[in-house]
Amino acid sequence: MNQTIKVGISDLNIAKQPDVLVTYALGSCVGICLYDRTAKIAGLSHIMLPTSKGAVNPQPMRFADTAIEILLKKMIAAGASKVRITAKIAGGARMFSTFSDSSLYNIGDRNVAAVREELMRLRIPIVAEDTGKDYGRTVFFYSESGSMCVKSASRGEKTL
Repeated sequence: MNQTIKVGISDLNIAKQPDVLVTYALGSCVGICLYDRTAKIAGLSHIMLPTSKGAVNPQPMRFADTAIEILLKKMIAAGASKVRITAKIAGGARMFSTFSDSSLYNIGDRNVAAVREELMRLRIPIVAEDTGKDYGRTVFFYSESGSMCVKSASRGEKTL
């Protein structure tokens, strides 16, 4: 019987088959799903902000530039191999209208860009994504298959 493991905002966790990871309330936040298909080890991080640089009292799981590396290390410690890990990402929406279309004001765009940059730095390929737009998401990530199910009240459900 599988267990559902909840990942909160500014949180991360891993799961082994047949367990499922879930995170709610991805608005401008980004959910990063990492997966080793051979070891059947899944990881999920829910980041709020792009960078910890300049943050006062930074909490490392809150930021793309620190949380993804923590998640990767946790997966490797559980038996995953870095060379087999792939990524799927969701979130990064523009939840509120701003006076400017500048990405400086769109935290969702900045979060997605920071996640992509960090995954590229770590040489982890992104194999699927559901990012941007103007709606919130909930993500279920299945350790048995590596499937990411994205649910939205306004857009329904899709599996990537």
